[in-house]
Amino acid sequence: MIDITLIRDASDIVKDSQKKRGMDESVVDQLLKLDKDWRSLKKEVDELRSRRNKISEDINIARKSGRNADSLLKQAKEIPQELARLEAVMKERETERNRLWKEIPNIIDKSVPVGDASRNKVIETHGKISKPKFLHKDHADILESLDLLDTQTASNVSASRFYYLKGNLVKLNYAIISFALNFLAKRHFTLIQPPFMLRREVLEGALPLGIFDEMIYKIEGEDLYLIGTAEHAINAYYYNKEIQSNEMPIRFAGISTSFRKEAGAHGKDTKGIFRVHQFEKVEQFVFCRPEQAWKEFELILDNSRQLLKALEIPFRFVVLSSQEMGRVPVKTIDFEGYFPSQKAYCELGSCSNCTDYQARRSNIRFSDGREMKFVNTLNNTAIATERMIACLIDNNQQPDGSIKIPKALWPYTKFKEIKAKKSVKKEKKSNNKVKKRE
Repeated sequence: MIDITLIRDASDIVKDSQKKRGMDESVVDQLLKLDKDWRSLKKEVDELRSRRNKISEDINIARKSGRNADSLLKQAKEIPQELARLEAVMKERETERNRLWKEIPNIIDKSVPVGDASRNKVIETHGKISKPKFLHKDHADILESLDLLDTQTASNVSASRFYYLKGNLVKLNYAIISFALNFLAKRHFTLIQPPFMLRREVLEGALPLGIFDEMIYKIEGEDLYLIGTAEHAINAYYYNKEIQSNEMPIRFAGISTSFRKEAGAHGKDTKGIFRVHQFEKVEQFVFCRPEQAWKEFELILDNSRQLLKALEIPFRFVVLSSQEMGRVPVKTIDFEGYFPSQKAYCELGSCSNCTDYQARRSNIRFSDGREMKFVNTLNNTAIATERMIACLIDNNQQPDGSIKIPKALWPYTKFKEIKAKKSVKKEKKSNNKVKKRE
């Protein structure tokens, strides 16, 4: 959530941010009306409680002095009824105010381009896009032809957008994970594997309620939800806690399976393992003091830059426009890998500064020596492995059908290529030679 004081004292800033996001500005006025009613009712309730206490004292004094207390006793009976009525109305206003408050997105940073997706801004491009001398196939076609991926069986036994990884593809998946974790561990990130399920109250600390139905799977009959990313569970690590100021920045490298109701964009990227309901992801997550946030943003962004360079794929950084961003960050930079088969860049991950939005929702605080403040949080997709596999296969396929493995992954895969499938003709020819020798 954003600071309620900011909404009260500088509503124009909040409305301007809503406008830039292409969202309803009137919700700010609705919230302010509810907040004003709530504060007015709270004042009445506080005054009535004070009056009730005073009357109780007056009744005791009257009785001790032998004076008639009937009038005071009558008031003492009436006050609880009026108090109960006002408290109920006050609670109703507070609940509705808080609902709107939690749904208002973070305030957009001034450096974010204003507008829709057409306003996204490419700020860096790395790697050379070579012109292939042969027709590049989609990653799904290659992997299924090599019997390393099976989406049809997964669809039959589970649902669409699920998959079976097989053979060396499993090794490649875990090689990417190990490579990313070791990379971040060397940069003094604490490795962490979080729970894959969270209670609703805790999950609400990471993202607004309105995103739940779009994104999160619920466990039927239980107050548990499957996490959409390790970000949610790592944020929850300090839920309702105070962090010592001198401990920050605290940097985590989380590994988890992620579960999402990926709807896609009108059927786009539904083939293979690029856009799926279940995938592995190594996540960078930082807790820091407000003045450290943008420096940490650059640090985790550079980690992504170095990881992608090491994997030898063409990629670019794109600042998302105000209407393309999620509700939680003030700024997001996507990193997109180039896919020769599509002749296009596609999203591999993102880096976001969420300022104190998640910490305020999750009540994660620190003391600056004078007062308690909310920490800042940042997150970055170090590697979403299934998407990275798709990108690596697309870029490293060879004319003979084999797939080269980037050198950085050799220590983890223990192989330098995924070999092409032998043709039936070659196998028959080889068998004929054996028969002649016999």
